Amino acid sequence: MRFPPYRPDPDSAPRYLFFTGKGGVGKTSLACATALRLADSGRRVLLVSTDPASNLDEVLGVALTREPSRVDGSLLAVNIRPEEAAAAYRERVIGPLRGILPATSLRPMEESLSGSCTVEIAAFDEFTEILTGPAKESFDHIVFDTAPTGHTLRLMSLARAWDQFLTENSTGASCLGPLAGLEKQRAAYTAAVETLADHARTVVVLVSRAQAAPLREAERAARELDALGIRNLRLVLNGVFPERETSDPIASALLRREAQALQDAAAFLSGLPVTSVPLRASHLMGLDRLRHFLSPECDTPEPCDIRCSSRLESVNSLIDTLAAPGHGLILTMGKGGVGKTTVAAAVAVALARRGYDVHLSTTDPAAHVGHAVADSLENLTIGSIDPVRETEAYRAEVLATTGASLDESGRALLEEDLRSPCTEEVAVFRAFAREVATSEHRFVVMDTAPTGHTLLLLDASQSYHRELERQSRSDKTSEAIRLLPRLRDPESTRLLIVTTPEATPVHEAAALQDDLRRAGMEPFAWVINQSLQGSGSNDPLLRHREAAERRYIEEVAGGLSRRTILLRWQKDELSGPDALEKLLTT
Repeated sequence: MRFPPYRPDPDSAPRYLFFTGKGGVGKTSLACATALRLADSGRRVLLVSTDPASNLDEVLGVALTREPSRVDGSLLAVNIRPEEAAAAYRERVIGPLRGILPATSLRPMEESLSGSCTVEIAAFDEFTEILTGPAKESFDHIVFDTAPTGHTLRLMSLARAWDQFLTENSTGASCLGPLAGLEKQRAAYTAAVETLADHARTVVVLVSRAQAAPLREAERAARELDALGIRNLRLVLNGVFPERETSDPIASALLRREAQALQDAAAFLSGLPVTSVPLRASHLMGLDRLRHFLSPECDTPEPCDIRCSSRLESVNSLIDTLAAPGHGLILTMGKGGVGKTTVAAAVAVALARRGYDVHLSTTDPAAHVGHAVADSLENLTIGSIDPVRETEAYRAEVLATTGASLDESGRALLEEDLRSPCTEEVAVFRAFAREVATSEHRFVVMDTAPTGHTLLLLDASQSYHRELERQSRSDKTSEAIRLLPRLRDPESTRLLIVTTPEATPVHEAAALQDDLRRAGMEPFAWVINQSLQGSGSNDPLLRHREAAERRYIEEVAGGLSRRTILLRWQKDELSGPDALEKLLTT
C-alpha cells in the first residue's frame, strides 16, 4: 500500500496547522519542516509548541521562550511553558493588589492560584491568545507542534468546556476563585471553538507511523476530534521503510510489519487524505537537515564509529531486584513513543509469572496496556484510569457525601463547582493516588503519560489534595496525603526511565531525571528500548542507524544512569505474555 509523498503547498495551506499523534511519531520534525517550507516561500510563520515537554529548542537549535523568537528569515517560534504561564497568570491577578491589601490577605489568594487548575487555564489562555488574539494578524500561518494525542485532545476540548461552564455558571465562582478574570476570556474561548472547527482556517495533521499502535491512536483521535466538530483532518505516515527487494531479515521484518499494520487500518486510511515520508538515516537536528527532510533526495549519512564501553546490566538482574521486596510501585516514565507501555507490560508479566500479585495500569488516556498483554495471565490484573469514568464517579461521590448535608442552594453551588473542567484533573489524580496506595500489598506497575503531563501530575499532588479536601469530606483523601512521600521513598517506588537510543528521547529523559531529582525522586534504572545493536542487519539504512545509536547508548550508560538495561528491536509486534517475556530474554 503506497501513498504520495508529503509536500506542504504554501498556496493551499490554511492559516492554522495542528500536528498531533502518538508520542515518538515525528510530530515536531514534521511541524518544523512544514513551518520552514512555508517561511522559505516568503510567508510569515509562527511555530508554537503546546507540549509541556517540548524539544523544539533542540530540534531548531534556538533557545525559545514564551515570547516569539526569530528562528530564520520570516519564521518565529514560541514555547508555551505551563509553569511560566501560571506564574504570569498569578501575577496578573495578584499584582495590582500588592500594596493595597495586606500580605496576610494576599497569601491565601496566592495559594488558591498555585494549583494545577491555574497551570492548565494559564497555558490554555496563552494558546487561545495565539489562536484568536490580535497578534495572529502578524502571521500568514501558525503551525502548532502539539503534545501527544491525549493531552492535545484535552487542550482542544477545553475551549468548548470553559465556554459552556461560563454559560451555565450562575454563582460567579469556580475552582479558580471568582470568574471575573475568566469571563474576560469568554469571547476568546468562543472564538477558539469557531476557529478549530473552521475548515477554511484550520487543518489537523494526524501524524503516525506505519505501525499498529500509532494507527490505532490516530483513528481514536479522529473520532474524538469529530465529536468536537473538528473534521478537516489529514494523515501523514512518517518514517515509512522504503519498499524494495531485500533478503535482509530485519529489513524484511520491517516491511512485513508495516504492510500488516496498513492492511489492518485500511478502512480508517480510506476515509482520509494520506501522504507519507520515508525513514531517514540521520536524526533531524538543525535547520539544514529539516529543510532536506521533505525533499525527495536521499540524505547523506554521517559516519559514526563510536563504540560502547560502558557496562549494561542484564534484564534478569533488573527483574530480580524489582521482585525482591515482594510488593511496591513501579513507574515507567519517558517521552511518548519510546515504549513505556511495552516495558511496563513486560515487567508486569515477568513478575506475575514469578508468582507475585501484580496490577498493571496506566495514567495515559491514549495508552493501550490491554493490547500489549492481549491474553489473560494468572496473578495479573489490568486496568486503566479513564478520565470520563473517574470524573463521573467523583462527582457522584462528592454530591452523595458533601452534598447530603447542604441545603438546596448549597447543593446547587456544589453541582456547578463540579461541572468545572478542572474537576477531571482532580478526579484522575484521586484515581492515581488510589491505585498507588494498593502497592502496599502487591506490585502495581504503572505506565505513565508522556513526560510533561506526568510531571504536572506529580508536581500537583499537594494542590490536588487541597482541592479534594475543599470538595469532599471523604477519608479517601488520605491516599492523596501519602502519595508524595510514597513516590519519594525508594523502598516503595521504583522509577524506570525508558528511552530509545536517539538524541531527543535521551535528552528529554535526562531533563526528566533532573526534574525528578529536584522533586526528591531518584530514578532506579534506565531502559534503552528498540535498539538495533547486534541485529546483524546488512541493510545500509539500518546499519547506519545502528551505528548512530552508539553515541546515545554511551551517553546514558556512561554517565546519565546508574544502571542501564538494553532491549533489542523485535521482528514481530509485541502482543501477549510470551512475546513480552521474549523481549526481556533476547
